Amino acid sequence: MVEDAIAMQYLATHGQDKAGNDVIFSWFARYQNAAAAGADAVNGTVGALLEDDGNLAINTVVDAALRQAPPQEFAAYAPLKGLPSFLDLSVSLALGEHRATLESLGVHAGATATPGGSGALFLAAANFAERGDAVLLRDRYWGPYTGFLKGCGLDVATYPLLPSSPSEQTPYLDLSGFSDALEDLVGRQNTVMTWLNDPAHNPTGLSLPSESRFELLKTFMESAMRNEHTGHTLLIDAAYHLYADEPHGWGATVAEALEAGLPWPENLLVCFALSMSKSHTVYGLRTGALVHLHPDLHSVQRLNDVMGVTGRQTWSASPRVAQHVLSELHATTEGGSAWSSERDRLAQLLTDRRTTFIEACQRLGVDVNPSHDGFFAWYECPNPAAVAEACAEQHVYLVPLTGGVRIGLCAVPEEQVVRVAEALGHAAGGTQ
Repeated sequence: MVEDAIAMQYLATHGQDKAGNDVIFSWFARYQNAAAAGADAVNGTVGALLEDDGNLAINTVVDAALRQAPPQEFAAYAPLKGLPSFLDLSVSLALGEHRATLESLGVHAGATATPGGSGALFLAAANFAERGDAVLLRDRYWGPYTGFLKGCGLDVATYPLLPSSPSEQTPYLDLSGFSDALEDLVGRQNTVMTWLNDPAHNPTGLSLPSESRFELLKTFMESAMRNEHTGHTLLIDAAYHLYADEPHGWGATVAEALEAGLPWPENLLVCFALSMSKSHTVYGLRTGALVHLHPDLHSVQRLNDVMGVTGRQTWSASPRVAQHVLSELHATTEGGSAWSSERDRLAQLLTDRRTTFIEACQRLGVDVNPSHDGFFAWYECPNPAAVAEACAEQHVYLVPLTGGVRIGLCAVPEEQVVRVAEALGHAAGGTQ
């Protein structure tokens, strides 16, 4: 057989690196095959919220609003930057009740509509770091980050997800690890950017408390002040934030920092990557936004243009219909309250499953990571593939990733959650 590199001479070298199946979808396929063969299989693979009967969970208020949308809203292009009403909604969804406070403190906000949260991440990767730079992540992160960054000519630098020993000052944050990694990047790059998936971290479900958020932001702001010629971008990947106990904690933290007298240096940008796929259960409508904050209005307006041009050169305009429907829905108190009530019902599914899972793991002696909010939980281990295979032998299907196994609580019916803990306990005992 002729080597692929020779046979596919039309494929550029950077395209030849793209190979293999996505690990999440390949394990989902294994679950589907087992279920189709008649096995009593448990699906802990997918990253979409399912009802306890296994069907996709849908916010019925959003669904009803979509079905009432005029045909033109389905068929027409949206403006390249997004519908103005949707951009305004995106800022409110990012900042919540803290928006007015931040505006009173002199912070301006801009936004660009994107095809899902992935589009928002792409805009950041394409514009906020120089080619060849490394972007700072915690060492447990959503796998596609690597692809977004690599596709934009960027590398990855990491710091530990958790401190080596518990910290009362900064719970669930390795502040020294973050500070050291940041200082290293500042010493060799003209731009530094960190992506922080918080709250409701994928793949662990970890959420930082207020004191940890404040210290991380303070560290980042102080670095920007010390290194005035180095651009600093803090991107909050808020894909799951509206299912968290503190959905707008980062808005509160930015306001707290400014009210405490911390100056906002000119070279600092704070962004939010939003995904309406999760918050409004419109996964296939590819609706998200990149929201950016800065005290200089001209800078915000310039960023709006940069992001709009980037979108035009990549996907043209983001899909229109959900932008229209969600804007109309949230434009009234009644609509927003109806959406919120249904969102609360869906969030309770996650809370109940997480509580059951953590209690079962504690009872069985399964040492899972701290997990607070969102769609996932995490089992840290040195041999994730072996653990996942051992669970699959019990027809419990999870996702092995770097450093551990992701448990998709979003997909597991509550009555099957204990089986997941039992499978992990059995797997851990048999793979050591």
